[in-house]
Amino acid sequence: MARHSTPHGRKEVRIAVAGDGATGKSTLIAAMASDSFPDTVPSVLPPTRLPHNSFPDSLPLTVIDTPSSLGKQGLRNEELKKADVVVLTYACDEPESFQRVSSYWLPELKRLEVKAPVIVAGCRLDLRNESQQVSLESLTAPIMIQFREIATCIECSAATLYQVPEVFYFAQRAVLHPVDPLYDYREHALTGRCLRALRRIFVVCDQNMDGALSDAELNEFQVKCFNKPLQPSEVAKIKTIIQQKVPEGVNSHGLTFPGFIFVHDMFLKRGRIEAFWAVLRKFGYDNDLKLQDDFLPVPSKQASDQSVELTSEAVEFLNGIFRLLDTDKDRSLRPAEVDKLFDVAPESPWNDAPYKDVAEKNDMGYITLNGFLSQWALMTLLDPPRSLANLIYIGYSGNPATALRVTRRRAVDRKKQKTERNVFQCYVFGSKNAGKSALLYSLLGRPFSKNYTPTTVEQYATNVIELIGGAKKILILHEIPEDGISNFLSNKDCLAACDVAAFVYDSSDEYSWKKSIDFLEKVVRQGEITGYRVPCLLIAAKDDLTPFPRALLDSAKVTQELGIEAPIHVSMKLGDSNSVYNKIVNAAEHPHLSIPETEAARKRNQFQQILIYGLVGVAMAIVGVTASRARAVKKNTKA
Repeated sequence: MARHSTPHGRKEVRIAVAGDGATGKSTLIAAMASDSFPDTVPSVLPPTRLPHNSFPDSLPLTVIDTPSSLGKQGLRNEELKKADVVVLTYACDEPESFQRVSSYWLPELKRLEVKAPVIVAGCRLDLRNESQQVSLESLTAPIMIQFREIATCIECSAATLYQVPEVFYFAQRAVLHPVDPLYDYREHALTGRCLRALRRIFVVCDQNMDGALSDAELNEFQVKCFNKPLQPSEVAKIKTIIQQKVPEGVNSHGLTFPGFIFVHDMFLKRGRIEAFWAVLRKFGYDNDLKLQDDFLPVPSKQASDQSVELTSEAVEFLNGIFRLLDTDKDRSLRPAEVDKLFDVAPESPWNDAPYKDVAEKNDMGYITLNGFLSQWALMTLLDPPRSLANLIYIGYSGNPATALRVTRRRAVDRKKQKTERNVFQCYVFGSKNAGKSALLYSLLGRPFSKNYTPTTVEQYATNVIELIGGAKKILILHEIPEDGISNFLSNKDCLAACDVAAFVYDSSDEYSWKKSIDFLEKVVRQGEITGYRVPCLLIAAKDDLTPFPRALLDSAKVTQELGIEAPIHVSMKLGDSNSVYNKIVNAAEHPHLSIPETEAARKRNQFQQILIYGLVGVAMAIVGVTASRARAVKKNTKA
């Protein structure tokens, strides 16, 4: 069997050996290290490094002997917390020491919040009274049911070297090839996440997409995972066995998905856990059954004010996926169709916040094409690795490195007075009941609701905005709750990812107006301090209500002083959005405009300009004096 790859980044396996005193901990370690039974061993051995070639995975093992004395519990506990796997020992000739495994040691590991798998090892097997023989399975079955963290139970003897290497082999295997992610002991079946991983692998291998693996496809799978082809007779034998056990596992085209599952189920039942993981590793999975980082070439941002977007190739792929799933051609996907799309991923990424219900749906509650593409854009902006992983899960066959791109810095966009972005994020600030959420819901095409629910957490809405001339951009509205604004602005990079800041106020409420101006001033100051200055827009919501006195006069004065546009008046109740979303996108596309400037900043800029002009004047005077002296020297030389 070929050597299998290990989880990305792991350089060693750290094994902590613990248990009651005189149960054989130190002797077990010494016997493994020397391949012989030691005459004497110290009470606690120093850390022992086993050679990297001790077991098939060629990974060094560091074995830590822990003290049993009460006075050194602190040291022991620290080692247990650092361990990748714990070996708990008991003495086969002392039944009470086995009882201590379940009455003290396993509960103690839980109390210490040790997450590592556990190997229960019965030592001194050669000393057990033959009249007290009992099967290991009947002895350990109850505690394995009670404590799921137990990976294996084994008996050994350091005196005869019986199954000493196996103890440490099982310890390594529990780390590199864990059973828990694959098998649900309570259900006696493969876990849901394991089935999803196998479904994706099956779909990838089913190159002609006929729902079955032909002999050629099955052979390619075998070579990819185990570097060894199958002979025609072996393929026929495998298919015969599967057909006997699972009749629907084979059809006229080849091995079906139920048959594929049966093969991997047999790996587990026959103890070939390494073979199961060899398959998963070859297709990029880590111990959590998610794609390993080295399978996700996510481009790195060099600055906080850069963002990540899908490339045109990835967008075209998603358009194709949407058309493929939209079997009734109604330009929308039912929830079941979206679930089907992600049944090859560890879980559906859109079932929970911040992605749940943030995109456009039709009257039936089905996601539209615009909503589908916008949802992907939001996930790419907020969590590029997750977006790329899900692209790969659902079948993106292009080079993963070409699926995402890093945008230019927003500071550079402002200097060049244009942007190449396709996705814009607008932060939405305002007081309670100002109309922020209504602005988000209207972007999604939802009807106006009179019911008011205060926003307590940050939330998003996203959709495609079609501009004059037919160009399309994706707008993401990011609502910041009033109570969370101070905490939000305490992060010095909070404005780095912002393309536009919108300040919403109830046009009939003077308090709401003053709060929006207060928030605007805070954002402007934050931008001047950090350098992340952003275009700002005022949005006068609830325009169907009577404006508060002095509304027009105050708003005109404030916008004139800050050098920004007059407030955009909207009424979501009347369905009058006044093209507010197009205006937000327009402000994002012209990032040098609509940037407010305080009086202090204006004076500072004027001083800097005066200073620059003064320096230029001094420089010109110096040039003039130098030139005059040069002419004088030249004249004297001629004389």
